[in-house]
Amino acid sequence: MSSKYPQIVRAIKSLGIVFGDIGTSPIYTLTVIFSLIPVTQYNVLGVLSLIVWTLILLVSVQYAWLAMSITHKGEGGTIVLKELLTPFLTTKFAKFIVSILAFLGISFFFGDGVITPAISILSAVEGLALIPGMPYVPQFIVMGLAAIITITLFSVQKRGTDKIASLFGPLMLVWFTTLGVTGLWFIIKHPVVLNALNPYYGIHFLFHSKLLGFLLLSKVILCATGAEALYSDMGHLGRVPIIHAWIFAFVCLMCTYLGQGAFLLENRYAQNVLFEMILYKLSWLYIPFLLLSVAATIVASQASISGIFSIIYQAITTRVFPRLYVEYTSSHFRSQIYIPSVNWFLLSCVLFAIVQFRSSLHLASAYGLAASGTMTITALLLTWLFLYKKDTLKLSVACIIVIINIAFFISNLQKIVTGAYWSLLFAAIPLSIILIYTSGQRRLSKVLRPLSIDEFVHEYNTISSHIPYIPGAAIFFSRKSNAIPTYIAHTMLTNNIMYEDNIIVTVITQDTPFGITASFKQELAPRLRMFEIKVGYMEIPNIENILHAADIHSKTIFYGVEEISTSNIVWKIFTIIKKLTPSFVQFYKLPAYRLHGVMVRVRM
Repeated sequence: MSSKYPQIVRAIKSLGIVFGDIGTSPIYTLTVIFSLIPVTQYNVLGVLSLIVWTLILLVSVQYAWLAMSITHKGEGGTIVLKELLTPFLTTKFAKFIVSILAFLGISFFFGDGVITPAISILSAVEGLALIPGMPYVPQFIVMGLAAIITITLFSVQKRGTDKIASLFGPLMLVWFTTLGVTGLWFIIKHPVVLNALNPYYGIHFLFHSKLLGFLLLSKVILCATGAEALYSDMGHLGRVPIIHAWIFAFVCLMCTYLGQGAFLLENRYAQNVLFEMILYKLSWLYIPFLLLSVAATIVASQASISGIFSIIYQAITTRVFPRLYVEYTSSHFRSQIYIPSVNWFLLSCVLFAIVQFRSSLHLASAYGLAASGTMTITALLLTWLFLYKKDTLKLSVACIIVIINIAFFISNLQKIVTGAYWSLLFAAIPLSIILIYTSGQRRLSKVLRPLSIDEFVHEYNTISSHIPYIPGAAIFFSRKSNAIPTYIAHTMLTNNIMYEDNIIVTVITQDTPFGITASFKQELAPRLRMFEIKVGYMEIPNIENILHAADIHSKTIFYGVEEISTSNIVWKIFTIIKKLTPSFVQFYKLPAYRLHGVMVRVRM
């Protein structure tokens, strides 16, 4: 019993961390769909069947089985798939395609993350209109309350969420249980909805409705938004607890969707299906349920925010995104970080979405395209990986999943004209930054032309015996261990600034998520050593503590500063990005009083 207890606790925790988004989808999914088509038994069974099998195929099969079988040190996500796939690739074109897909995945995740808090919180607050005896609530009041909740949520991010996060799991346990039990009550009253478990009803509805059925897939996908969290958050709690939590969540989601369908057969003109169902069955508990739904949407929003922080940090540490200030907010959970610039930018985007779309019904017209794009990219990368691994069974299933994802994605393209262009514009911001930054860094590396180790050591030995040494130790930071940056060559070889102990420090990001190792490599020359720090791409290393642990106490820390001169508009944007982001030493919070920046002028 004792061995099972920790797994149960971790499964409950994962309900709060992983399943907030997908767990709040029942608030609006069927309401949105049946605002477009009439409520008939044929339509209800067809739509319910599509929802059931979307959850089975895109969540249970694609993520819980296929994706979660591919891990790297227990970690998952788009960047992990890229890192795992790259070693198999032999051509530059293949590596380019995988990189672009990974960059699009990161960007779609951000675009989806803007809409998630807006639609979740708005849909819950809209339940105010159904409180018995409540007068008409103007939409601007609903928007104002949603904005206040949103601002409060983003404002507490700096303080960290590890204390309140312990409440997320039990809260979502109550939420899912409530959904499941109330749904089951209506299923018992109208067991005909159980026919929706047969995929025939969904397939027949899809083909019989022709174009309308295909277009409705863009609304059906709302039931699976947040599925990516099963994979991207796997490293936080482990695969097994998330799988156990998903089994419970899946059963509850099936009950609530089938129960809502049964309620619709009895109340064909319901306009807010879940809330009216609760009001019909448990009117005396409606206000507590409304408060519970608001709390659940806050959990969903928090999961979205934390997910964006994590994926941006992975992009920073794998050097595809510019460095941003990062704060570590928990002494217990290594995944809990806070990125101020991302937090406030995301808040402004969410508030804009609330003001722009005004209601959850309008937001649903924009929601799903980015999520579908992320799912499609994940499916493509998984299929590619199973091909190289020669796993025939999973490859065959993955190919079918890709086709299904592409169908959902194409269906969602119609949303571009109804507001989804905003999610694409939101996604275009990180994508543009990634493309400009990575291109600029490659171009900068070519222009600066670092010296090879052998060439540098040869010139160092030639002049080092003829100049006086400065007392103490100096640290020089280099991005690569096999090449010497231009600023170090200028400092030592041109300006003849050499200390009694010159230490070149390189910080190398590993393709593993966690772990830190540090050691001296061979001595390059008299009074010239190289110190190598290897860190996992999810780690936030304390460089100063690592140096002190290795008995390195420097008098001065040198680092390179590039001053870029260019007339090219793209490189001008790159220059602005470089100026607005902290330098290497600022990112790792090295002591300012020992820093010495060496400027290198560059023409691009």
